[in-house]
Amino acid sequence: MTLQKMFRTYEQMCLDKLKEIGRSSVAEWSMAMGYRSSNGLIKVIKRIQKTMPEKLIIYYDRKPRLYEVL
Repeated sequence: MTLQKMFRTYEQMCLDKLKEIGRSSVAEWSMAMGYRSSNGLIKVIKRIQKTMPEKLIIYYDRKPRLYEVL
Protein backbone atom coordinates (compact mmCIF):
# COMPACT_ATOMS: atom_id res chain seq x y z
CA MET A 1 0.00 0.00 0.00
CA THR A 2 1.42 3.37 -0.96
CA LEU A 3 0.65 6.71 0.54
CA GLN A 4 -0.32 9.40 -1.86
CA LYS A 5 0.87 12.88 -0.99
CA MET A 6 -1.60 15.69 -1.36
CA PHE A 7 -0.04 19.00 -2.31
CA ARG A 8 -1.77 22.15 -1.19
CA THR A 9 -1.11 25.65 -2.35
CA TYR A 10 -0.58 28.53 0.06
CA GLU A 11 -3.99 29.88 -0.93
CA GLN A 12 -5.62 26.62 0.15
CA MET A 13 -3.76 26.73 3.47
CA CYS A 14 -5.00 30.29 4.03
CA LEU A 15 -8.58 29.23 3.27
CA ASP A 16 -8.26 26.33 5.71
CA LYS A 17 -7.09 28.71 8.44
CA LEU A 18 -9.97 31.08 7.71
CA LYS A 19 -12.40 28.18 7.95
CA GLU A 20 -10.84 27.30 11.31
CA ILE A 21 -11.15 30.80 12.79
CA GLY A 22 -14.49 31.68 11.18
CA ARG A 23 -15.62 35.02 9.78
CA SER A 24 -12.90 37.60 10.33
CA SER A 25 -11.20 40.72 9.02
CA VAL A 26 -7.90 40.86 7.16
CA ALA A 27 -6.05 41.84 10.34
CA GLU A 28 -7.41 38.88 12.31
CA TRP A 29 -6.76 36.48 9.44
CA SER A 30 -3.20 37.78 8.98
CA MET A 31 -2.40 37.41 12.67
CA ALA A 32 -3.76 33.86 12.62
CA MET A 33 -1.45 33.05 9.69
CA GLY A 34 1.54 34.39 11.64
CA TYR A 35 2.06 37.75 9.96
CA ARG A 36 2.98 40.74 12.10
CA SER A 37 1.42 43.22 9.68
CA SER A 38 -2.30 43.36 9.16
CA ASN A 39 -1.75 43.70 5.41
CA GLY A 40 0.22 40.49 5.06
CA LEU A 41 -2.44 38.60 3.14
CA ILE A 42 -3.67 41.28 0.73
CA LYS A 43 -1.94 39.79 -2.34
CA VAL A 44 -3.00 36.27 -1.37
CA ILE A 45 -6.62 37.39 -1.01
CA LYS A 46 -6.49 38.98 -4.46
CA ARG A 47 -5.15 35.71 -5.92
CA ILE A 48 -7.92 33.76 -4.18
CA GLN A 49 -10.53 36.16 -5.59
CA LYS A 50 -9.08 35.72 -9.06
CA THR A 51 -8.60 31.94 -9.11
CA MET A 52 -11.24 30.64 -6.67
CA PRO A 53 -13.99 33.26 -6.24
CA GLU A 54 -16.59 30.62 -5.34
CA LYS A 55 -14.74 29.65 -2.14
CA LEU A 56 -14.53 33.09 -0.50
CA ILE A 57 -17.39 35.29 0.68
CA ILE A 58 -16.63 38.97 1.19
CA TYR A 59 -18.96 41.01 3.38
CA TYR A 60 -19.14 44.81 2.89
CA ASP A 61 -17.65 46.81 0.05
CA ARG A 62 -15.70 49.14 2.32
CA LYS A 63 -13.29 48.56 5.15
CA PRO A 64 -13.51 46.74 7.47
CA ARG A 65 -14.35 43.85 5.16
CA LEU A 66 -15.11 40.48 6.64
CA TYR A 67 -14.12 37.26 4.92
CA GLU A 68 -15.62 33.79 5.22
CA VAL A 69 -15.04 30.46 3.49
CA LEU A 70 -17.87 28.51 1.90
